[in-house]
Amino acid sequence: MEQRDSGAAPPTLGVGMVGYAFMGAAHSQGWRTVGRVFDLPMRPVLAAIAGRDPSAVRAAADRHGWAAAETDWRHLITRDDVQLVDVCTPGDSHAEIAIAALEAGKHVLCEKPLANSVAEAEAMTAAAERARARGQVAMVGFNYRRVPAIAYARKLIGEGRLGTLRHLRFTYLQDWLVDPEFPLTWRLQREHAGSGALGDLGAHIVDLAQYLAGEHLVGVSALSETFVRERPLLAGASTGLSAAGGAERGPVTVDDAALFTGRLASGALASFEATRMASGRKNALRLEINGELGAIAFDLERLNELSFHDNTEPAATAGFRRILVTESEHPYLEAWWPPGHALGYEHTFTHQARDLVEAIATGRQPAPSFEDGLQVQRVLAAVEESAEKNAVYTPVQAQD
Repeated sequence: MEQRDSGAAPPTLGVGMVGYAFMGAAHSQGWRTVGRVFDLPMRPVLAAIAGRDPSAVRAAADRHGWAAAETDWRHLITRDDVQLVDVCTPGDSHAEIAIAALEAGKHVLCEKPLANSVAEAEAMTAAAERARARGQVAMVGFNYRRVPAIAYARKLIGEGRLGTLRHLRFTYLQDWLVDPEFPLTWRLQREHAGSGALGDLGAHIVDLAQYLAGEHLVGVSALSETFVRERPLLAGASTGLSAAGGAERGPVTVDDAALFTGRLASGALASFEATRMASGRKNALRLEINGELGAIAFDLERLNELSFHDNTEPAATAGFRRILVTESEHPYLEAWWPPGHALGYEHTFTHQARDLVEAIATGRQPAPSFEDGLQVQRVLAAVEESAEKNAVYTPVQAQD
């Protein structure tokens, strides 16, 4: 990284990305936009992107603004113009790439879930701790923490506006697998994805529950099911959540849906539902948190709004009220549009990039850290164990 002289332009931060599909495009949008929106202590530069298909990765580089394309991520992490490695690959390669990048002296951003197993997540967290001692940082990409309404909900809870928390309800519903002829993409294969709706969607709501409550889940009771057990083999490449299948079929080795209840360290109770088989629901992440003094509710499909109930108000006038989270006083909104001008899904990745750049520049630990990602992985493992035992209550492995 360049040294910053008094009055000079901020130093650059060379970003290298591994992966260029759905998440690669979303992360690219964040890196491409962040320096044009926020006043940053470092200027992100899209140095290089890596992928196995030469023509596809070159096309992605041109489309998203990356200066160079690599076909081997090992070459990318050794480049002198790359100081941060952004991992946007399927979960089966997260550990190998992230650990190698940290050992090569790079900062790392890794998409969620952190890994496909607790053992991999533990190895990644240990590597991040060693790198921390050398001045590097590592962060997990739970982008929904960066929705302004969710960040504001965390502020209200932290200020005690809900009082002691009692109930947390989280659902994440999608429908892109309802069609039994949707093909067998990597997200439906355990060796690549680790789990199905549980890791893909459940990881998000587990992280949000712990982030908003400010405490960990300590035990769970779960059920899961795979409704469509065979699907057509993939014919050609998949794009985002779209793909075409062939005549031959193969086994689905992950869950289609997971339901579980949980207990937080304080004794508060939580419920979770994650599915990709909810007909009519495109990206319905919904939450409600009830406390002794009030409650909040949120729906991702209306992501500029937060519902808030103040239970200390007189009963005759009390009730949920709609907060339009677009004021400059709200999290992240100081850099965007006038009040009432809504933001969208892609802005969460811009906010994620901002927070990570500021953490690198100041040397502080970013959140969510790899340790936070490991905690989520331990919850997911307990959910799978409980489901295998027909919903037997299963403690979550405690952090050391």
